[in-house]
Amino acid sequence: MIMGIRGLMSFVEDHSNEFFTDVKLRDTKIIIDGYALFHRLYFSSNLELRYGGDYDSFTDVVQKFFESLFACKICPYVVLDGGCDISDKKLNTLKDRAREKIQMAHSLSVGGGGYVCPLLIREVFIQVLTKLQVCFVQCFSEADRDIMTLANHWNCPVLSSDSDFCIFDLKSGFCPLNGFQWRNVNTIKGTRDRYIPAKCFFLDALCCHFGIMNKTLLPLFAVLCGNDHVNLPVMETFLSKVRFPLGAANSKGRRHHRVLGLLNWLSRFADPTEALDSVLNHLPKKRRGTVKELLCRSMEEYVQAQGRLQDFFQHGAYTCPDTWNPGLPPWVLAALARGQLSPFISDALVLRRTILHTQVENMQRPNAHRISLPIRQVIYGLLVNALPHVRNVAWDALPPQPPTFSEVERINKNIKTSIVNAVELPKDHSDLSKLTELSLASRQMLLLETLKVKQSLLDPVPAALKLPVAVSCYWVQHAEATLKLHHLQALLLGMLLGPLRAMASSPEEKAGRGGGAETLYAELQRVKAPPGTRLDLDTAHVFCQWQCCLQMGLYLNQLLSTPLPEPDLTRLYSGSLVHGLCRQLLTSASVESLLRLCPEAQQLYEHLFSATRSCAPAELFLPKGKV
Repeated sequence: MIMGIRGLMSFVEDHSNEFFTDVKLRDTKIIIDGYALFHRLYFSSNLELRYGGDYDSFTDVVQKFFESLFACKICPYVVLDGGCDISDKKLNTLKDRAREKIQMAHSLSVGGGGYVCPLLIREVFIQVLTKLQVCFVQCFSEADRDIMTLANHWNCPVLSSDSDFCIFDLKSGFCPLNGFQWRNVNTIKGTRDRYIPAKCFFLDALCCHFGIMNKTLLPLFAVLCGNDHVNLPVMETFLSKVRFPLGAANSKGRRHHRVLGLLNWLSRFADPTEALDSVLNHLPKKRRGTVKELLCRSMEEYVQAQGRLQDFFQHGAYTCPDTWNPGLPPWVLAALARGQLSPFISDALVLRRTILHTQVENMQRPNAHRISLPIRQVIYGLLVNALPHVRNVAWDALPPQPPTFSEVERINKNIKTSIVNAVELPKDHSDLSKLTELSLASRQMLLLETLKVKQSLLDPVPAALKLPVAVSCYWVQHAEATLKLHHLQALLLGMLLGPLRAMASSPEEKAGRGGGAETLYAELQRVKAPPGTRLDLDTAHVFCQWQCCLQMGLYLNQLLSTPLPEPDLTRLYSGSLVHGLCRQLLTSASVESLLRLCPEAQQLYEHLFSATRSCAPAELFLPKGKV
């Protein structure tokens, strides 16, 4: 989740009349914090959170959002966060978030509340942006400074929900997502011009509230108040010693005691140097040098970035000298910027560490990512020789060790860092800079060998479904004993959603000569599990395992320059649908009775089922009661 500066967003919202200006947004560029947007759209649209993602419904919401912008001639530029910073300064924050996500996932799994994004939401979001031809870029690390720099270069507002944007000096202001009424497009009286009502925050208004405070003091406020980079116990020492002028003593004032007190206190200083000296005077002398260095480094997070995102949007490439430039192959840097490789890949490359995100799964079982470990080991094998100069000097004195990566993963309801060996690959696969030069046949062979599926099995499967079916073949071979036939059937039936949608809009179907695609599509929508239905944890867990396999299958396919076509994720998996189908298949319906409505869909299903069946253990198909 977005965190930023603790308590600041609710403080400025409590002073909405002073700090915000009502605006009618139209006919402008806007820079959008992509991470904040897809979280906001998923969590504020009443979408199901327990079944692993209703990606079809989410796709519809994202499309409607951008259609609202287009209707108002607002030209969006979406900027996505990349991998973790090479300095690892946010590692503790990331681990804290991972623990929080586990607690929320557990709460959701037992019928409570919580917010956990589906595993593939980022990939789905990127696919929708691509289909809508929305310009986007994936930064090489955290995107905030790049967003601020680009917005000021183009003199346009920023759309986000991150309170860090209340600290940046943005020429055209910051529009928080919760005041951006994109569902409420209006028309200016007497014209055809349409606009989106929004609230816009300006830094000058905040500074005026505190006696024309010097703007350059605000980065120091951010790090003292506590942001994602600084969380020093010694800061609590300072905060406990300083007598803050509180200002308003009402309930709102007490709620924002730290924010209000710090801003009032800082407003007395002329500049950050004077304020910083005062902070350090409250600390033990032996700690001052270290703390000063950390605070100054953290304050740099709020100055302009050296990277020029406008170069990417104009020419398709950009460099970012102030994040990292570890000599990666140019094709890797280009693919990262275009979102064709995941931040998971850059984390593995640069840090030799990855974070495996928890889903709403059975917390009593090993985490769902365990199933895809062999796929990740092949990914690591492809990456391991990319950075020969990023080496630990102490290791050089030891005998040769297998190349390792660390993974932050769920163990029960906590996190643990596990050490994983990379797979040793043939010599021609070991040079990342030349990976794209390998033949298609060679890259495809490595992908299919990793997924343990023969090429001939995929021949009858449509190109767009070859990778999901190959991943499903891997899944049925590696899944836990809780995987049952109805799980496989429900998953494959769910994969028909996209093809059925395409069939339903075909000229034959529209002319009434179709094969019932529209009727079957409507029937599948009706089968979706209604909100509030009890979650079957074994069912949830096997589908979480499938998503983990698909995620790593996608990443490996991308790293090998897509030897199999990238599947359309937007209609590939709908959690509510597959969970609803599981219930139907266990009680009343059969696959045959559902598919008789559409012979074309039935034939497609049979191709998918035949390929996966040939890889599945025989006991999956035994009559009930014989297992």
